[in-house]
Amino acid sequence: MLDTLTLFLIGFSLGSALLLIAANLSGYGAAGHGALARSAGIVLLLALAALQWLHGAYLLRGDALFASMLYAGLLYVAAAAFYLFFIEVLHPSAAMKLWRLLHFLPALLAMFLPPHLSIPLAFLVGTVHALLLLRVVYRLRAQRRHFRLEATAFAGFALIAALVLMLGLGAPWLGERVFFLGYAQLIGLAFWLALWLLLRFPDLPGRAADAVRSAYANSTLARIDKDEALQRLRHLLVGEKIYTDENLSLSGLAGLMALTPHQLSELINTAYGVGFSRHVREHRIEAAKRLLLAEPEASVLSIGLAVGFNSQSNFYAAFREITGEVPGRYRKRGGSPEP
Repeated sequence: MLDTLTLFLIGFSLGSALLLIAANLSGYGAAGHGALARSAGIVLLLALAALQWLHGAYLLRGDALFASMLYAGLLYVAAAAFYLFFIEVLHPSAAMKLWRLLHFLPALLAMFLPPHLSIPLAFLVGTVHALLLLRVVYRLRAQRRHFRLEATAFAGFALIAALVLMLGLGAPWLGERVFFLGYAQLIGLAFWLALWLLLRFPDLPGRAADAVRSAYANSTLARIDKDEALQRLRHLLVGEKIYTDENLSLSGLAGLMALTPHQLSELINTAYGVGFSRHVREHRIEAAKRLLLAEPEASVLSIGLAVGFNSQSNFYAAFREITGEVPGRYRKRGGSPEP
């Protein structure tokens, strides 16, 4: 029974990896993350998919993975890619820091070590990477009220990573069967969590980028008339309803206001206490609430598209996030407060 469940999770992981790679290559969430983060994400997905394939081979054919140099190398690659992806997301910089690619160096060194030494060492290296990420997360503590969902999502992946590290470090005592079953199941759980988050909160990558950008940006508004800039922002969003453009981006709106993206991001964050994406979503939802009541014959989807959302799932997720209910229920009760 446990083997069957594990094989199911392995198959689920392989399919999920293909979907997530396709989403990455199509540009999903690309506006918020740099090329190094996106590349590291693809490498991580490929490494995890390869590990799951080998786990399946172990369960079906009994392959000796602890003696496999390929398996050991993939462990190092996965650990380095996991670190590079999250460090670029949590601590972005204007230019790619190519020296960070040195984190893949242990994967090459593993080729010269016997597997019984290189595999435990891979998890020690992973522990170091986890500690480095925790230090970055601690730096973001001042922004926690602006990205609670994003922090919770990261905490979920961090918990899975911690369990993987404990499993790996305990492998000599647990035995290879327990290790491989547990590791395969945890990878499957990580893929399930990633897909659930992206389906439940389709705009999560952009929201995370906004939160991190606001955490690291130095004040860029010293020479800006904030009141005038806020008036221009309100005119564009309320007067011209620019939020109805589904392709509206931080850089695009900043250009219309003759500001840099960092200036606009800081302006919104300091004035409204939210990031750019959240601020635009709030305007879209307010417009949608009015249309839901004013146009009872219009479909919920058509209203979502009319106010700037590019899909029904995005609209429903944002509406629930901001109002606590789905559009249909809001329309049914006529927008009046719940008793």
